[in-house]
Amino acid sequence: MSKIAVVTDSNAGITQAEAKEMKDVYVVPMPFMIDGEEYFEDINLTQEQFYQKLTEDAEISTSQPSIGYITDLWEKLLKEYDYIVHIPMSSALSMSCETAQNFAKDYNGKVVVVDNKRISVTLKRSVYDALNLAKQDKSADEIKEILEETSLDSSIYVMVDTLKYLKKGGRITPTAAAIGTLLKIKPVLQIQGGKLDSYAKVLNDKVARIKMIEAIKKDLKERFSDLREKGEIDLMVAYTNCREKAEDFAMQIRKEIPDLNLTYVNPLSLSVACHIGSGALAVACTRVIK
Repeated sequence: MSKIAVVTDSNAGITQAEAKEMKDVYVVPMPFMIDGEEYFEDINLTQEQFYQKLTEDAEISTSQPSIGYITDLWEKLLKEYDYIVHIPMSSALSMSCETAQNFAKDYNGKVVVVDNKRISVTLKRSVYDALNLAKQDKSADEIKEILEETSLDSSIYVMVDTLKYLKKGGRITPTAAAIGTLLKIKPVLQIQGGKLDSYAKVLNDKVARIKMIEAIKKDLKERFSDLREKGEIDLMVAYTNCREKAEDFAMQIRKEIPDLNLTYVNPLSLSVACHIGSGALAVACTRVIK
């Protein structure tokens, strides 16, 4: 039986401490430039510090991890492991996946890079799936194939609490942001296949929650009906800097969809939070590979 390490990046929402507890999981910290200084998620940048900087209107931008850092980690791990399954954030959101794929060619099949098309809680699920497949004696190539074949079996819907950061990132015009703020419009976004797109516009948190639950129910009924019948799909809740509100949302979802597991309530990755700000809520559903 081959010994396989699973590498992901901090966009999966797995902390360095959690990775150590999980065993055979290693997390590459995502770099951020804040007012001209470089920080690394969960190394010298905590969630609290990030949101404090965001509140202070610091200039924040994301970057892909250094390939030198990644290859150094691969070489260190290959002294202990036979193979590495590397699962970065979606290729639709970052060049880090393509960069890792190019450099993995130098490792003679010992490193396989998975284009999993996921981020945040759905990417975290893929890490668990990779671990479970490795325990079933699947090869690194087989794990890659399975994760890529099932990569689109997930959905995330996100309610944004403020339009400020969508405007700042150029996703909406200043005029649209001003009108939306005046009318107290809450946009609901969707992430499918790694792309962040508009889904709906509502007038308050209560309606936004209902709209997101309706969207998940629709996916469960149409796209994922077979998986639901087989018990191969889970729900998750994610949030940006509003844990209490997220726990309340999770209770609401459990009442609305009582037959499915709601496996965890986790912070959204800081790479997403950078573009949507504090106070966002998300609900996700994703396939669980048995």
